[in-house]
Amino acid sequence: MPLDELLRGIWRRRWPVALAAALVLGLGAALILAWPRHYVAQAMVAPAETSGVATSTLMSPSPLLQGGLLDNRPSGNFGIYLDALRAPEAAAMLARETGLLAHLTDLRGAGPMGALRRHFGWRIEADLDDAETWLAQRFAATQGIATTTVTLTLEHRDRAASLDMLRRLHAMAEARVRGDLLGQARQRMAAIEARLAAEPDQFQRSALYELLAAQQRVALVLGADEAVAARMVSAPMVEIRPSLPNRPLLVLLLAVAAPLASLLGAACLVLLRGPGRARPVQYEMALGPRRLGAGAD
Repeated sequence: MPLDELLRGIWRRRWPVALAAALVLGLGAALILAWPRHYVAQAMVAPAETSGVATSTLMSPSPLLQGGLLDNRPSGNFGIYLDALRAPEAAAMLARETGLLAHLTDLRGAGPMGALRRHFGWRIEADLDDAETWLAQRFAATQGIATTTVTLTLEHRDRAASLDMLRRLHAMAEARVRGDLLGQARQRMAAIEARLAAEPDQFQRSALYELLAAQQRVALVLGADEAVAARMVSAPMVEIRPSLPNRPLLVLLLAVAAPLASLLGAACLVLLRGPGRARPVQYEMALGPRRLGAGAD
């Protein structure tokens, strides 16, 4: 079908197209305005290895650079810290120490899906799997483009709950790394002390004493330093007004998409119906009066 004929077909349907665009825009805007909004709590952290008095520097005599100069992936204690924030143990901690399960149970029992679950006798009470899924969807750790800092964000419908959960996640991950390092140091000290009790060689005992002093230094640093894996750059804070979803932006995008979708639907309708009687009329006009008169004779 020629383009001019397609445009004429769309123009003949301009009022149905405008009405469809208005309906799509109105329904979409109503859904956007009725969608529940979430508060965003955020904190900015940096690897403890980036500072001159980092715990890892004091624990190891010669810390090595892992990876290349272009490798900015988190590693070491900071990498373990970020993984602990998303681990199933983090979801279990939130379910145990906060009202996350009650909140998820209320969400599962509300709305049409809640009525459907009650009608068919489906499970409404939230469990640890639901808490883990919620944490994976609502928590994010975004690394800076030009820096080594990482921004932690957590979304929740309740303002105080979002801030409290983010603080608990940071404390849990930091304690997890600290506990692992301290347990490793104590285990090594116990093994070295057992070896010292049975070692008669003076030279071997001197080397073992050096190893024992290094592990004791590790335990001392772990007990004295506040940050083992992640150093807090910006303390956890939460916004005053909810920002998710971004209603103005979504309505603006919908105002652009609704007319385009209506025009596309009208174009598809014109193409499906075809040119109709336009081709026979054009064909007769192309024959001219002589061919038409000869056909009549």
